Amino acid sequence: MRALLFSLLMLLPATDLARAQSKAAPKAAAPANETRYFTAVDGFMDSADVILKETRQGKTVTGAVLDVCYSPVKGSDHKDRFVANLQASGPNLTGTTQTTGDKAPVTVKLTRKPNGETVDFKGQISIGTTVHEIASNDNSDLSEKEYLENQTTEDGIAPAPKDFTEVSPEAVGVRVNLEAAADFLKTLKGQNLQVSLSSLSVGCDALRAGALVINLTTDPARAAALIAKAKTFPGVLAAGWTNGAIEMDRTILFPAAGWRDGDKLNRDKIATTVAGVLTQTLGATLATSAWNDDTGKLKLTFKRPSDLVPSLQLTETIEVEAMVSADKPGATDKLMLWLGNPSVSTADECAGAKLAINDDASGEEEAEPRSDGGAVAALAKELKGQRWDSESSTWQ
Repeated sequence: MRALLFSLLMLLPATDLARAQSKAAPKAAAPANETRYFTAVDGFMDSADVILKETRQGKTVTGAVLDVCYSPVKGSDHKDRFVANLQASGPNLTGTTQTTGDKAPVTVKLTRKPNGETVDFKGQISIGTTVHEIASNDNSDLSEKEYLENQTTEDGIAPAPKDFTEVSPEAVGVRVNLEAAADFLKTLKGQNLQVSLSSLSVGCDALRAGALVINLTTDPARAAALIAKAKTFPGVLAAGWTNGAIEMDRTILFPAAGWRDGDKLNRDKIATTVAGVLTQTLGATLATSAWNDDTGKLKLTFKRPSDLVPSLQLTETIEVEAMVSADKPGATDKLMLWLGNPSVSTADECAGAKLAINDDASGEEEAEPRSDGGAVAALAKELKGQRWDSESSTWQ
């Protein structure tokens, strides 16, 4: 059969044979559309965070979107952003838009030049009356899958944690739409809580997400009510507990019986017990003891003679923070006590002329924590409590 078909083809005129072959050959498929991203782009204005998204057909760029987050004033924490749809014409990428915050007009004129496996960009970006010269070389791109895998969406907020082993009982996180953030913050004025200064900075992630995560610290006993109230505020997208002061290796789980007056913590009894144990382990005398109404933390101050130069009779002042809370949200018969690392300062407190001391060691970035004389273990014994085992992730 194959031989017969070949013989018939040979009898056709050359033009008919070519036509037959042309009909038999499939048409070449058009290059598929592809999206690529440039994220590690330097040379686009001072300290700008740049994402350039390109749409390609084969090796031809058919369009692009330029997303730039930057500081309008050099050295300022204030950020603004613009997103420009760029038209592609050969190597040229051009477009206009305005910034989202200051509403300044933006004009983009870029030239794109392949450089082996990377791409160079040159040109100008005008924002208002300011012209920025662009020179960015050796930029590598990512596939859309790679780009999405690198995006972080976790805000660390746990609306209903099973316990306080992963999040802190005093730490509250609230994710709120940017346009509602200022009004929400105004409702916090006069309340017994503290707002993290760093969470007030509207960074590039917040601008792109359209939402700000505000971190608060409050007494663990008030945290649940604060979270419930925050959820009712217009524009709040999520509210719950988040990471805070708790370090599990310095935390004790113990029975609540005997440490509450009704449903409230017996603060005097807790403070007396913690101070008594630390007096022994630190070899020091209690100077002050006070609870912070905003954070629910207990701050203890101790004093002891310094052994650096005994004849000078210098004094060490030791500060330690502690916090007590339920071990989980809701009803529970267990409490957790966290004990912070001590901080120590040395001064001349003798009568008369004093020796001025500069504690230059306190500024060391990776200084070893001061010893507390085994205070956590001693407190666990006193409270008949358990310590956290990090290897098994259980109380022991």
